[in-house]
Amino acid sequence: MTTESKPKSDFRGATQSKRAPKAAVDGVAGMILAFAEVAGTPDQAFRALTTDEILKWWKFPGVYHQKEWKADLRVCGAWSVAVELEAGGEVHADGEFCEIDFPRKLVMTRKFDSHPFQGTRETTITYRFEPSPHGTLVTVRDEGFIGRREAAYGNAEIWERVLGWLNAYLERL
Repeated sequence: MTTESKPKSDFRGATQSKRAPKAAVDGVAGMILAFAEVAGTPDQAFRALTTDEILKWWKFPGVYHQKEWKADLRVCGAWSVAVELEAGGEVHADGEFCEIDFPRKLVMTRKFDSHPFQGTRETTITYRFEPSPHGTLVTVRDEGFIGRREAAYGNAEIWERVLGWLNAYLERL
């Protein structure tokens, strides 16, 4: 008598439960690592983060929304955005693109004109985009928080939200 057994799934494989955005902080090294599997292709995810599409989805309802996105998408090209706070006022962020390998990798700097925990400290953000069974694995490495643990932990929470917003946006395309 033979019995057919179900093939066991590999626990390392992509699953729906692994899609949720996650972030971790190395407070001593001043670095955040965040990742999520998002809908869409690497091309779509890359463009959503580098064009004025960002104004359609990067917003925290009741807290802030972005406006006036400008980007010269080339190495040493500048970018800037105004963040309008729902409670009143604006914060401006800007930086430059350091490395562009469309649609696999993007490295850029970022600094705010004022930030409650970060001040005007510049950070370097590296995005990686890899095809995955659910769309695209987006990995974010945000460095430059040495001595600013509160800013690192706060930004880690925001990166989880941002990756969730990005996924929701790409699901609608």
